[in-house]
Order: sequence, then C-alpha cells, then structure tokens
Amino acid sequence: MIIISLMFFLVRLKVSDGGTVNLLSKSCGVYNVNELGFQKRQAELVEEPENSEKVYRCSSQEMHIFGTIGSGASSVVQRAIHMTIHRVLALKKINVFEKEKRQQLLNEMRTLCDACCYQGLVEFHGAFYTPDTGQVSIVLEYMDGGSLADVLRLQRSIPEHILSRMLPRLLGALSYLHKVRHLVHRDIKPANLLINLKGEPKITDFGISAGLDSSVAMCATFVGTVTYMSPERIRSENYSYPADIWSLGLTLLECATGKYPYTANDGPANLMLQILYDPSPSPPRHLFSPEFGSFIDSCLQKDPEARPTADDLLEHPFLRKYGNSDEELAAYARKVFDPTKRLKEMADMLAVHYYLLFDGGDEIWHHMKPFYNEASTFSFSGKLFAGSDDIFRALSDIRKKLAGDRPCEKLVHVVEKLHCRALENDGIGIRASGSFIIGDQFLICGDGVRAEGMPSFDELSIDLASKRMGTFHEQFSMIPGSGIGTFVIAKQELYILKP
Repeated sequence: MIIISLMFFLVRLKVSDGGTVNLLSKSCGVYNVNELGFQKRQAELVEEPENSEKVYRCSSQEMHIFGTIGSGASSVVQRAIHMTIHRVLALKKINVFEKEKRQQLLNEMRTLCDACCYQGLVEFHGAFYTPDTGQVSIVLEYMDGGSLADVLRLQRSIPEHILSRMLPRLLGALSYLHKVRHLVHRDIKPANLLINLKGEPKITDFGISAGLDSSVAMCATFVGTVTYMSPERIRSENYSYPADIWSLGLTLLECATGKYPYTANDGPANLMLQILYDPSPSPPRHLFSPEFGSFIDSCLQKDPEARPTADDLLEHPFLRKYGNSDEELAAYARKVFDPTKRLKEMADMLAVHYYLLFDGGDEIWHHMKPFYNEASTFSFSGKLFAGSDDIFRALSDIRKKLAGDRPCEKLVHVVEKLHCRALENDGIGIRASGSFIIGDQFLICGDGVRAEGMPSFDELSIDLASKRMGTFHEQFSMIPGSGIGTFVIAKQELYILKP
C-alpha cells in the first residue's frame, strides 16, 4: 500500500524505496493518504483538542469516473459516481509530485476536512491517492449548476435581488473562514462561487487560502488572481480578512453589471495602477438600488480598516431588501442551467454505473443492494419483487444464471440503445436494450458515455451478430436519494429474450 504523508508548510519531498511518498514540513497537521482514503492526525506541536483525528474512507476502487468537466492551472476536475452510495461527485485531481501543486493540495485539505459539511462551502467527502498517475483526488460535492462565471457567460448579468438572496450563505461561509478557521481565502471571484440547481451558492477552491495564527494576524504573500486583488495586496503590504471583502465586492459588482469594473486590456501592470489610484468603482445609481450601491461601496473601501467584516455585512440593509427565498434562487438556477440537460447527463452516467456493477466482480456486487429502498419494485419474468432485500436476491439469482459454469467469462451486457430523460421532481428515466455476449466486461455501442477504463466497443471489432447469446430490454425510474447527488431505483422492469 502506497502512503503519502502530508504536512502543512511543505519543505521537501521524499520517495522511499518501498513506494511511500513523504511530504515533510514544519508541522500544523499530518495527513496519511493512500488508495483507500486518508487519515488526519494531530500535529505534535499543535494543541488541537477537537477533531484532532479524522479518517475518511474513500477508495479509488469505489469510483466510476466519467471524464473531465473542468481544468485549471493546478488541477483537473472529473465527474464520478461513488459506487457504495450511488452518489454523483466531483474529483479534483492534483499532481503531488509538483511542488507548487502540493502546497495547493495541502491548503484545500486543510480547509475542507474540518468543514466538510459547513453551509456555504462546497462539501468535502475525502481524498485518495492513485499511484499510477501520482495524483491525489480530492472528493467534493458535485455542484450540478455551475459557477457564477458560467452564469455571466449565459446571462451576461445577475439581477441584484438574486445576488441579495445569495449573500447570506456566502457571507456566513466567509465569517466561518475568518472567525473560526482564521483563514483568508485569497481568491474570491465569479469562477470560485458555485451554485447548484437548488439555488444554493457555495465557495470553492481553497488552493491558495492562507491560515493566520489569530484574528489579528496578517498575510504577506502575493498570490491570487490579480483582477480581484485588494489595493493592500497589490502594494505588497501585510493583509488580512478585509482582502476577501474587497474581492467579494468586486465580484458582486461584476455579476450585477455584467462587466468587470476596471479596464484590464492593457496588461496587469496598468490594471494594478488603476486599482491603486483610480476611485473605487461603484454601481450606476440609476440602474441599481441605493442599498446595493451602499453594500458595494462598503466592500470597496481602499482602506482595509474601513471595510466591514462578513458579520457586519450580514446586517446590511441590502440583504433584507428582497427577503430570503430559496425557491426563487432554485427557479433562477433552473432558468440559467437547463435541468433537463443536467439530469440526462446524470442518467447516462447512472445507467453505465448500474451495468458496471452488474457485470463487475463479486467484490463490488454487494454495492448494488443500496441502489434500492423498501419502496422499490423490480419486475421480471412475470414476477414482482419489492424492497431492497427481495430485489437484491432476485438480481443475484439472475446474475448467477448469466454467469453459468464458465470460470473466466460470463454473459455480459452490450448496450446497443440507451435513452435517458428527465422525469418530474428531479427523477430520471432510463431505457436500455441490447445483447448478451460471452465476455468479462459490460460494453456500450456507439459514442455513448463510458467510464474511465472501459474499452470501446468499436475498437474491439466484435461481430455482434455472431457473438449474440440473447437480448434484453430494461427500463428504470430513478429518484433522488436522501443525500445530495444520490439516486435510488424506484421502479425497474427487465425482459430477457433468447435469440
């Protein structure tokens, strides 16, 4: 088993002959990361009575990965399904052998592992190491909408009443980072504020966040996106939590007007001079309310000591002007990001996920059982099975019959047609049909969604007509489970025909 030991304030990397990767630092905390997950341990030099030790079981072998959905300078983000709970997740992959990226990895894990479910921060579900690629995958909640930068690309601007309703959650998260965790995010911008189809906004990307010893400590490092840097950061002065308030104000102003407030076309040097010496930007008074103008003006004070705290801003009249309606935020998110398209994408992945479990090895087969609940039904060969126990026994019997007496190969699915659609209340409908052939892995024809590691049917050059041992038709109705991004099979019908 390969283990990575992670400590904050990284100074060197050592790789042992036995395949252990040690990241050594002056110690603020220690993380042991391997293929099965990671463990957080208390640092010897730091008193940390609460949450000093945490274990996250999140194995790479328990993930069905479905391609890249985004990338940046330091990481690649992929969608995945955690097969034990049938949850759609996002994997942020960082190469641990690149020094700058290692530090960003540590920052992300430092921030998220102790705030794994804090409202307003993207949820953290663990991490694991992949030896073949040298990457650590940080497992995060999949935000099925997108970022505010995506909203601006699609809508050009965001109405101020929508921004007002997003702010309580975002400011609450900043207050938590500043007051409880003593962290400066240092990269608040539209691309790092996410929203899901429920309308919930959340902060993400803590790769360059900085920890302070106390609420009055300061940072001195010049990192982050220059376009959203506060004046004191550009001047290379010591800075603290007010730097995030400046970035938030600039972000909100850009979202409301649909235009970045400064002229950034003449290069970063000219941009920094504008931020330092031009008057702070302000929303046009004839287009926006006095409350919004007051909020932005408060955030964009040149003097950091004059800026309000996140807690102060939570009491600002702008947050009370339009009330607090989660329903309206959800309606707005669904207007911007087509839920039908998003749910169809999930349906494609869940269908492949199902057949990978069915035709996979015995070591993962037991994960199929929690795909059903006590209200689920399964119809096959004129019989109706109800509840997870009854359905799992029926499926196990079908699976054994398809395996037969062949020691190395069995009858596996080849999906020739797959139709997925969105149902009411965020449900998913799936219809699949195809053939059974003797083999060792489920296959899908054409250009359909494939999980990482799945071979292409076309590349295998299989003569399906000569290999066909039977056909199947199957349809599923899936509904959201109890956790965000989880799904349960509510109704399933299976028909198997011989050639």
